[in-house]
Amino acid sequence: MSFFKAAGITGTLLVILTLVITLLKQIITFIGFITGAIKILIVLVFVLLIVGVGFMILRSFNQNRKDKS
Repeated sequence: MSFFKAAGITGTLLVILTLVITLLKQIITFIGFITGAIKILIVLVFVLLIVGVGFMILRSFNQNRKDKS
């Protein structure tokens, strides 16, 4: 009878340890995903900023050409 009691406690501790390790792996994966998404968002914002500045430069260049004509 004491063998089943010891095995039950050991089994319970092993299951809890396994669940904690699995949870930590999932949290690390989630943080990696969020970090990657933030990096992609930052790159897209900079690309849009550069395109916007280029568009404004071209617009002012065309406006100056029209004013000279």
